[in-house]
Amino acid sequence: MKIALLIRSLNYGGTERQLVALAKGLHERGHSVGVAVFYPGGLLEKDLREAGVPVRALDKRGRWDVLGFLLRLTRLLREERPDILHSYLVEPNLVTVMLKLLFPRIKMVWGVRASNVDLRNYDWFARMTFRLECLFSRFPDLIIVNSQAGRRYHLAHGFPKEKMLVIPNGIDTDRFCPDPEARRRVRAEWGVSGDEKLIGLLGRLDPMKDHPTFLKAAALLVQEREGVRFVCVGDGLADYQQELHKLGQELGLAERLIWAGARDDMPAVYSALDIASSSSSYGEGFPNVIGEAMACGVPCVVTDVGDSASIVGDAGVVVPPKNHHALADGWRDMLRRLGDHRLSLSEKARARVALHFDLDTLVQKTSDLLKGLL
Repeated sequence: MKIALLIRSLNYGGTERQLVALAKGLHERGHSVGVAVFYPGGLLEKDLREAGVPVRALDKRGRWDVLGFLLRLTRLLREERPDILHSYLVEPNLVTVMLKLLFPRIKMVWGVRASNVDLRNYDWFARMTFRLECLFSRFPDLIIVNSQAGRRYHLAHGFPKEKMLVIPNGIDTDRFCPDPEARRRVRAEWGVSGDEKLIGLLGRLDPMKDHPTFLKAAALLVQEREGVRFVCVGDGLADYQQELHKLGQELGLAERLIWAGARDDMPAVYSALDIASSSSSYGEGFPNVIGEAMACGVPCVVTDVGDSASIVGDAGVVVPPKNHHALADGWRDMLRRLGDHRLSLSEKARARVALHFDLDTLVQKTSDLLKGLL
């Protein structure tokens, strides 16, 4: 089976990491796999090339570079002649609609990753492309969704039920595992002592991640507890980043809060934490950071958005979104549990990921579905 995967770029992100993991897994199973990117230079391209998966850049020059971009993509498909073109996210999904007319024999597969997106927080282009995706959702041969929440959301917006199937994300538990040495190293880098509790929010600086709720909950906790620190890992647009930094200072978190920026050593970062937290208020399907943190033995406190609650199960704490008091209560609950049952909590979190969200399961299920199309 010859498979081409299509995505905007391969910068660090949950969707991008899942595409890389899937491409490598399919390649290891003997399929011919290639990845095409709108914009070259993503840091994850190296992982694919080292695994023997070719990456082809389409050299898109900007939002309105449409005709030249489509000509380059058309040329690539004529050269490679894949059996399947599997796109990820809205814009690549829409591109396959145009390609379907030119390449009727290629099976087109959409990858849908989000749920309950609050489009008011995004520009007119994002709102328009989502509406177009809903309008043309009957064109692909198959739509793979990574969460039950995402499936429900897109069904409510007109996606065809008979073409949508759910395959949860897969976590590489060999890569994401507890690492005591990395824990000491990263905490020393951040100036966090061994007896301090470190609560982390990992994800890009984007309104859907709701960093303000995380920061307000942190401000509540520091008023009553010594020896607790917070870290935000990820980056985003400069204006929004500055806005969040200012809020942290206004809340009196300057001495307790670390802005770590983007990192490429995520297993080490997870290992440095005592609690991993997701404060997202909308938009999540299957948040990778929750599964990856749990695989590293880190218990999670998460908001009930997307499939977060079903990921943590009874191995974490779930609170309502947009409620910093509830989030702080969740942290208090988990800190109490850590006092007496840290090892059992760690083992339970990792075991849940290994049982339900194993990477091999993702690759095998996807392979079987794609073969079924042919």
